[in-house]
Amino acid sequence: MIKQSNIELFTDAETLARSVIEGIKNTCEEAVKERGVFHFALAGGTTPKRCYELLAAENLPWHKCFIYFGDERCLAVGDAERNDTMARNVWLNQVSIPGDQIYSMPAELGPNEGAEQYLALLEQAPQLDLILLGLGEDGHTASLFPNNLALQNERAAVPVFDSPKPPSERISMSKHYINTAREKWFIVTGSGKRDAMAKMMNGEPLPATLITGARWLVEDASMPEGDK
Repeated sequence: MIKQSNIELFTDAETLARSVIEGIKNTCEEAVKERGVFHFALAGGTTPKRCYELLAAENLPWHKCFIYFGDERCLAVGDAERNDTMARNVWLNQVSIPGDQIYSMPAELGPNEGAEQYLALLEQAPQLDLILLGLGEDGHTASLFPNNLALQNERAAVPVFDSPKPPSERISMSKHYINTAREKWFIVTGSGKRDAMAKMMNGEPLPATLITGARWLVEDASMPEGDK
């Protein structure tokens, strides 16, 4: 269940994205000051894309940033529908993060082999400082869909089959691994998310509700009528 007291509301998607950027900057700077590095996992989707476009113009200690992906579609490297392709095109290729500090999911290998390889990486990686998460209209987050077997898998990276959204095969961080991150931020925009938000606020156990202690940054248009 999501409590309304845990939700931060924004009048529009652009205002929300700019607030997310300020938060990322602060979180990055604090992590670098305290631990010398910033470990950051990305979401796909329209709202994160705008955040990444804004990040490309920022002056952060990029050489101390390590980038991961919360999920990926099993498509060829460079496919326009991959989350890492989008992030590279609008942000990562524009800044000075070393290439060997950007950890794309090898989803081109298929769900099982790709998840095994990313699992090996995550098992050696430090705790994530921050993960961005989106929300699907059905209440999914990353590639953790309602009633999908991947929800039962507690390994750090899990194969996903039979996704209700194409492509049907994916790789995702597990709910267990996502919950180990220091900071978990959901960024939610658009009226299409209103029904999912209503269900979760009423206690329906959709996948996104399995992420505990999260910060919810939500556009007014995504909130149920009467809860804005």
